[in-house]
Amino acid sequence: MSAELVQAAYIVAALFFIMSLAGLSKQDTARAGNWYGITGMTIALVATIFGPETSGLTWIILAMVIGAAIGIFYAKRVEMTEMPELVAILHSFVGLAAVFVGYNSFLPQWTCDNVKTLADVAELTRAQIQVCEVLHDQPHAEHVIHMVEVFLGVFIGAVTFTGSIVAFAKLRGLVSSSPLNVPHKHKLNLLALVTSFALMVYFVKADGALWPLIVMTLIAFVFGYHLVASIGGADMPVVVSMLNSYSGWAAAAAGFMLSNDLLIVTGALVGSSGAILSYIMCKAMNRSFISVIAGGFGTDGSSSSSDEDYGEHREISAEEVAEMLKDSSSVVITPGYGMAVAQAQYPVYEITEKLRALGVEVRFGIHPVAGRLPGHMNVLLAEAKVPYDIVLEMDEINDDLSQTDTVLVIGANDTVNPSAMEDPHSPIAGMPVLEVWNARNVIVFKRSMNAGYAGVQNPLFFKENTQMLFGDAKESCLKILEHI
Repeated sequence: MSAELVQAAYIVAALFFIMSLAGLSKQDTARAGNWYGITGMTIALVATIFGPETSGLTWIILAMVIGAAIGIFYAKRVEMTEMPELVAILHSFVGLAAVFVGYNSFLPQWTCDNVKTLADVAELTRAQIQVCEVLHDQPHAEHVIHMVEVFLGVFIGAVTFTGSIVAFAKLRGLVSSSPLNVPHKHKLNLLALVTSFALMVYFVKADGALWPLIVMTLIAFVFGYHLVASIGGADMPVVVSMLNSYSGWAAAAAGFMLSNDLLIVTGALVGSSGAILSYIMCKAMNRSFISVIAGGFGTDGSSSSSDEDYGEHREISAEEVAEMLKDSSSVVITPGYGMAVAQAQYPVYEITEKLRALGVEVRFGIHPVAGRLPGHMNVLLAEAKVPYDIVLEMDEINDDLSQTDTVLVIGANDTVNPSAMEDPHSPIAGMPVLEVWNARNVIVFKRSMNAGYAGVQNPLFFKENTQMLFGDAKESCLKILEHI
């Protein structure tokens, strides 16, 4: 395949990627958006593999076959509830790939710079000698730019790698979801950035020194770990979208190092769209976008309301909930991660259809960070065939809750927690929440009275108009269905 044909294929692939992003922005076009993305990636892979500059085709195809087999194996076994941690671990692969590409781009330069004698030259292969000749003839400005690209690409990739690993561990429950609070953490973050910048200056001026790159990589690994570890569990959906942005910029940096135009464009699309999504979510959550990048929001650990005595809660049976729903004229359902774990979206859909057939107005209220991934609840509800027009965002439904007869809180906790508005020392203080307590009746589906993912007890459970329906959310919904 000629170089001109490869570039033409790259342009077509880039257009498909843009169409994919446009399709994924809406629920009713998301499926088409996925196919656009698959088509674009197929074109990009074929053009790259059979391009004029590609060598080692056998090894490339072998690696692709192994990777595809692993991907298919896990794709068939991953539950929808495990998607957030899957996305996080995939981001880590992108970051690690950028690190490898950076070192691979620099090591030929380092090898050539350390050839001191004719004996050393004799030990080089013909390909290495040709690379050294090309690098020797490279203009100084172009060489400096490449060195900066290598340094920044490795830095972004290393931060993305360890940050994504920490996000995966938190979402998987392997480590605590509470934020890591190291004394002077912001000063330490600043020190890491300043030190890395100084190392980059020395790396470029030293022209061939490997140790600054290695030291920076280690700093970046620790820096990425600390950034994400400092963020509390309630804010993890924003972290996942921000890591998505980081992985995009890491891919773009790898594109610069490899002089691959499509990789640069694709990385920039992913990086910018992830950043925009993070900004939108931060705005919806009353969080600072800058503090997300700096790993600064979460909690200072000064207070927790989990041990406070709120009084006694009240329990209700599934049969009583069914009667309450039939007597209601308006119902709002606010799902959370517990619905995803129980796979309760299908009986929830059946309840919705039965109530609508009885003339009850049923709508869904979705918090921006419900679940553990942006759009997590929307995907689950779409999977269960819930009509798009009754699925509303938090800002669209909050004002109507005071005129709502019954609210069903299915597996949600932090997103309906009034302490976000009432307790300035709470880990979720300042985060807008679904004000479900304004409804006439609130039914909370929950397994126990344990605190939510953010580790904060919920005063909602003890309010006079709230009743608890304990048990598996799916089983509870099926029991309600029997009595409607």
